[in-house]
Amino acid sequence: MRWHAACTPPTATMKRPTPSKRIHLARQGVVYSLILCSLILGLGGIGFWILDPQVETFSDGLWLAFTTAATVGYGDLVPSTHFSRVFAVVVVLLGLAVLSIATASLAAIFVEKEVEIEENQIEQALMQELILLREDVRMLRAEVRALRGQVVE
Repeated sequence: MRWHAACTPPTATMKRPTPSKRIHLARQGVVYSLILCSLILGLGGIGFWILDPQVETFSDGLWLAFTTAATVGYGDLVPSTHFSRVFAVVVVLLGLAVLSIATASLAAIFVEKEVEIEENQIEQALMQELILLREDVRMLRAEVRALRGQVVE
């Protein structure tokens, strides 16, 4: 396979998201995970309020849902029935998952600039290597042409 100067280098045909687009996507991830977190906590509060007789108000249910999802467990309110304990397990699993996603999305925003700098350095190094390889191929072709010319003579 021959490389022609008229062809575009492989990196020129690949499209990477721009930094602002990536930060926008990361911010969207934070927003979506916070919405999902609020939804889980709201449904958890309603669930505890309905399932547990010791939870007398919706705000107590929200508090229990939050302390359960965050695995804090202050002990002021605890699930007292079997159904509310099973529900607490579900709230813990969902809460851990969603809080982890929110934390990861937030961390992605902070490290995005460092990742962008590193990606640019890698791309520049690859382009330099590609230039050197092209030069090597050009020299080898010239050498092969010279050797072919010697054999014919």
